[in-house]
Formats: sequence, structure tokens, C-alpha cells
Amino acid sequence: MLKSMFVAPDPGRLRLRSATRAVLGISLAVAVCALIGHTLVAAIIAGLAALLALFTVLDTTVRAQAVTTALLPVVGFPVLALAALLHDHPVARDLTFLAVMGAGVYARRWGPRGHSLGVFAFMTFFAAQFLHTEFAQLPDLYGAIGVALLASSTVRFGLWCYERRLPAPVVPVLAARRGLARATTRQAVQATLGGAVALVVGHQLSGDRWYWAVGATWWIFVNTVSRGETLVRGFRRVLGTLIGIAVGAAVVLPLHGALVPTAVLVAVCVFGIFYTAAVSYTWMMLSVTVMAGGLYGLLGVLDPGLLALRLLETGAGALGAVLAVLLVLPVTTHDTTTAWIERAVRTVHACTREAAARLSGSATADPAPHVAELELTLARVRLSLAPLVHPLSPLRARRARAHQVIALLDECAEQARSLTAIAADPEAAHDDRLAAACARVEAAVEALIASEEALVGPAAPAAVKHAGVTEPALAHMHRLEHALLELAAPVRSAPRRRLIGA
Repeated sequence: MLKSMFVAPDPGRLRLRSATRAVLGISLAVAVCALIGHTLVAAIIAGLAALLALFTVLDTTVRAQAVTTALLPVVGFPVLALAALLHDHPVARDLTFLAVMGAGVYARRWGPRGHSLGVFAFMTFFAAQFLHTEFAQLPDLYGAIGVALLASSTVRFGLWCYERRLPAPVVPVLAARRGLARATTRQAVQATLGGAVALVVGHQLSGDRWYWAVGATWWIFVNTVSRGETLVRGFRRVLGTLIGIAVGAAVVLPLHGALVPTAVLVAVCVFGIFYTAAVSYTWMMLSVTVMAGGLYGLLGVLDPGLLALRLLETGAGALGAVLAVLLVLPVTTHDTTTAWIERAVRTVHACTREAAARLSGSATADPAPHVAELELTLARVRLSLAPLVHPLSPLRARRARAHQVIALLDECAEQARSLTAIAADPEAAHDDRLAAACARVEAAVEALIASEEALVGPAAPAAVKHAGVTEPALAHMHRLEHALLELAAPVRSAPRRRLIGA
């Protein structure tokens, strides 16, 4: 866990820039609210709105991000009003909370925008429970959220919009299915039922903080597909919360809600949330837990018992998620792993095809977008394989093979990146040998995905010994072919143990 935090690569310093910008945007939002004269409760919800806008709005273009940000109040304001109206009607409130939860997960089928709006709707209802929002407070809270979104958008889209200088990422998605075969539909059912379990258990633990359990279930389902991913995420959430509570007891409690040091601590936690989210869910949850402790300190209700209750409620939420993914319409780890490995292999081939075409004289071929897609696809492969490579996994053979798959796919990506760099050289000459090498790579891809019998041995390396500017390209092509052929061993075995099947 420590290694993933401190030595994880940060290409282009994107995580660093995102975390720093988040601190600036959220700080500006809260500061403006304070200057206008909003209450402390309104300032807190403003900070949460700014955090969600910066954290969850992940459309592929800046324009689309701006549109999604503008739509956040469209879903947030009605949900906040509904939560305030139902404040004194526990049964209706709880049922509505579960409905919002299910709808928020279901909305992910509409891509990044649906995901962002779903998260904002759920967290708005959650915040209403956290702050005990009543109907008379709505004008103040609406104004604070509006100010927060304007302030954070000013930083994100105006003062520091570094995305404008970056190529738009290609978000990898799997082929859509219908009905209960669609992952988002299954997850909506799972999340709603898991949330119901968490809600019941959470109420038994505390009549005031029950919503923590529902929130834990919700966030365990975010960015997961298979039951294995969900189980690992649940474990990491509990672990991060446990560590965060220990840190909170040592750091937050002695502050006794003092404004300036608590505000500084919350800013550090915001940085930690954004900087660690992509590499360690445990570290992110540590930051979230300490930040929540700081906010409760500002509200004057923090004590050791509250920290212990948070751990219990988080455990209840994890329990609800685990029961749901194990018993209700489960999506197996094998199913998602198969799909993402196949997607990664085909993206490798697309990179190779475009690079070979570019080196063979095509002026329109461009492998760069496929390389960007490959990076995102490999991140998704690692996420789907996380349950198999987890240190606590009892399946040692599958764990070793999963590590081998990741290593070989990383090798494929390295060769594809090298080919792309060579193809960008305007002096690269036409060479018919590249077409033959690319054909062999294509055959290896189809053989890997289609049938074990179609696999053949790697081509002789002599083909790359010719002089010329494309000799390095041929060398990378050969290594890529060899890595693809080696993938056959770890991804195929007995049906009960295979990672990918015919």
C-alpha cells in the first residue's frame, strides 16, 4: 500500500495537478461562501459540491465537462428538496434514499455524464442526512451550492484548465448488453438491495448516523463491475477507514474543532483524496475518513465514540455490498477479466496496425489515439484482476498467472509505445517487411482470442536483422508478437482456473 502511494508513476504530473487544483477550487468555493455570509452548514455543503464537481465530472472533453457541471444542480436541487421534505418521515425518507441509490447506479449506462449526475444526486441526499437539512435551510444551501460550482468551475475551466493542452482520452467500454445481462442494470439491483441491508443494520447501530452504512455501500459499488472487484473494494474501504480513524484520533481530536488548523487539515485531506484515488483506494479512504472527522470537529460533535461508530457503520455498508454481489445477479471476475483482456489485446493490435501503416508510408495512419486507449484499458485490466492478485487471495496458482498476464500486457504496451515513437519520426522509410510482421501480430491476436489450436511459435528473429531505419520497428514488432504468443500460457488452462477462454 505504501509503495502504491509513493512510487506510483504520475505521467505529466496529472495527479499532482489535479490534487492541487482541487484544493484551490474547493478553498475558493468555501472562502467565497464565507465572505458572502453563508452559515457553516452551507459552507460545508458548498465544499462538498465543489469536491464532487472536480472529482466525479470526468467527461472526455472540456466542453462536455462544463456541460455536465452545469447540469449538476438540475439533479441536485430537487433531490435536496426531497430529502428536506422527508426529514421527519423516516420510512418515506429511507425508501426514497434507496430509490435514489438505485437510479444513480443505473444512470452509469449513459457514460461519464450519467455517472457524474448519479453520484451528485446520491451525495446530495447523503449530505442532507449528514447536515440534518430542513426545508427552511434550502435557499441558503441552494445559494451555497451555486456559488461553489461557479467558484470551482472558474478554477477548473478558467484559471487552470490544463486539459485543453492534452489529447482527449478515449474511454474504453465493453459491448453493451440488454436487460439483466447489462452490468449497470445488475449493479443497480445489487446496490439497492445491498443498501437496504446496510440501512437496516445501520439503524440498529445508530439512529442518527445510519446513513454512513448506506454511503459505504454506495461507494464500494462505484467503478466496480465484478463481484471480485467489489469484494476487494469493500476490504480496502474498511481498511482505509480503520487507519483513518486511528489517524483521526491522533490528529483531529486534539484540535477540538479549532477553525484554522482544522481547515488546513481538511485541505491536506482533499489533496490526498485526489492524489491517491487513482493508485490506492485504501489511501483515498484514509483521507476521506480524516476529512470527515475534521468536518464533524467543526460542527462540534466529534468524540472517540463517533469515530468508532463510523468504523462499525462502514463495516455494515461493506456487509451489505458483499451480500448483494455474492447472492444477487453476480457478475463473475472471470467474465469481466475475459472481456478486458480481449479488449486490451485488440487495442495492442490496432496500435501495431496503425504504426506499421505509418511506417509503410501512410500519411493518415495515427497510432497515438490507440496508445492512449491502451493505457486506459490496461488500467481496467488491472482493476478486474485485482481480486486475483490481492495478497490475501487463497488462489495462489491464479494469482501467479494473473501477475504474468499483467506483466506480458505491460510488455505489449511498452512495445506499442516504442513503435508509436518510431512511427512519429518523419524520416521513417517505407518497408514491406512491416506489413508481414504486422500480419503475424494480427494472427497472434486472433489465435490468442479464438482458439488454442491456432497458436503458432514466434517468428524467427532473423527478420529484424536487415539494415535501415525500420530495423528498430521490426525488433519491437517481433517482441510484441512474442509477448502475445506467451500470453497463451497464463490465459489458458483447465476451465475452472482459466483467465480467458475460447
